[in-house]
Amino acid sequence: VSNAGVGMAGPLECQSLAAMQSLMDTNFFGLVRLVKEVLPDMKRRRGGHIVVISSIMGLQGIVFNDIYSASKFAVEGFCESLVVQALRFNVAISLVEPGPVMTEFETKLYEEAERADYSRTDPETAEIFTKLYLRNSKDVFTSLGQTPEDIAEHTLRVIEAPRPPFRHQTNVAYTPMAALKHADPSGALITDAFYKLVFKYDTVLRFGLR
Repeated sequence: VSNAGVGMAGPLECQSLAAMQSLMDTNFFGLVRLVKEVLPDMKRRRGGHIVVISSIMGLQGIVFNDIYSASKFAVEGFCESLVVQALRFNVAISLVEPGPVMTEFETKLYEEAERADYSRTDPETAEIFTKLYLRNSKDVFTSLGQTPEDIAEHTLRVIEAPRPPFRHQTNVAYTPMAALKHADPSGALITDAFYKLVFKYDTVLRFGLR
């Protein structure tokens, strides 16, 4: 089970390349290093199961989570490319895709975001992040967040499944988001929906979540 991960949220201009590279080294290359270690023996044994804790943000990018989403997209692409070869050797790969999870990880991330310096971006972007994004995110976590125990139970079900699924989303509230993306390959539908939720109907969004 690959579960290592770090987060990053905020305006792109305010994040250093060194911090971005460190995140990718943990979230993506940490997984790659692990798979390189365990896969050869699993192939020799003609059996095994690699379970990767991914994220719904590996399926759909979320505003102000550019680098974190990129790392999870990399995880998804890596596993999607590898799974066909792995099946030839009777090795299963499963991606567990949670939405928001209520842990100290998230609490620390948002506390740091509230204290961060946003002087490297323009005032409008800084205000959108601090006044809209952080406020909406708290409502999302309060209403839709899962506990670590819930994610662990979902992961255990994936591990114990007679035929392990390649993808397993833990929160049905995010099914419409994934469906919107697949319904319109041009991307216009999901982009328009997210734009309106963030910039036109954020009050309705927060009220609905509450």
